[in-house]
Amino acid sequence: MEEHKLRLPKEGEVLGIVEEKLGGAHFRVACMDDKIRVCRIPGALKRGLWIGLNMVVIVKLWELQSDERGDIIAKYNKQEVKELKRRGYWK
Repeated sequence: MEEHKLRLPKEGEVLGIVEEKLGGAHFRVACMDDKIRVCRIPGALKRGLWIGLNMVVIVKLWELQSDERGDIIAKYNKQEVKELKRRGYWK
């Protein structure tokens, strides 16, 4: 198994799970801080970041409307989610 560094949420970022696809690279995400946000994939990541339902993602909060909006900047595969749970980041 290849070892690579697990991307963890930084300041201003939160983990979430994709609940619904809204179209136009927008998604409804249930975040770990108990808020539901409408999140988008920023232009630079649009081509390379395929997001499906129930995926665990990192949401970068917007400076304005941070309780309602965010950008999806990374996603996790099943193995990475297991590692997040092991380290106590994901409940």
